[in-house]
Amino acid sequence: MSRHYDEALIEQVLDDLTSASLQSDGRFAESFVESRVRKGQGPLRIRMELRERGISQALIDEVLVPYEDEWQQLLGEVHDAKYGAIRAESNKELVKRARFLESRGFPSEMIRRLLLD
Repeated sequence: MSRHYDEALIEQVLDDLTSASLQSDGRFAESFVESRVRKGQGPLRIRMELRERGISQALIDEVLVPYEDEWQQLLGEVHDAKYGAIRAESNKELVKRARFLESRGFPSEMIRRLLLD
């Protein structure tokens, strides 16, 4: 069963909620980023998920700024939680680890730095 609502009514309700400070994309985005960082997700994945939820690129950039210096550390923590501090012994193992970290949303350059340094 499909429900059809008047677009003008939806816009009016959203405007009213925003005016009453009951709906805020900024608060949602901040909370969303915090929850994803706690789950060990990287900036690329978080960006994608925020875009899927209709958050503007400018707001996404703004809410990710406080975490810029933390991504490399978070990447190391996510890696060590899964694999420990033991270095990969083969190329196959390096590729496996890189694939896992990419799936968590970390940039390949950061991953390369972690795995090859």
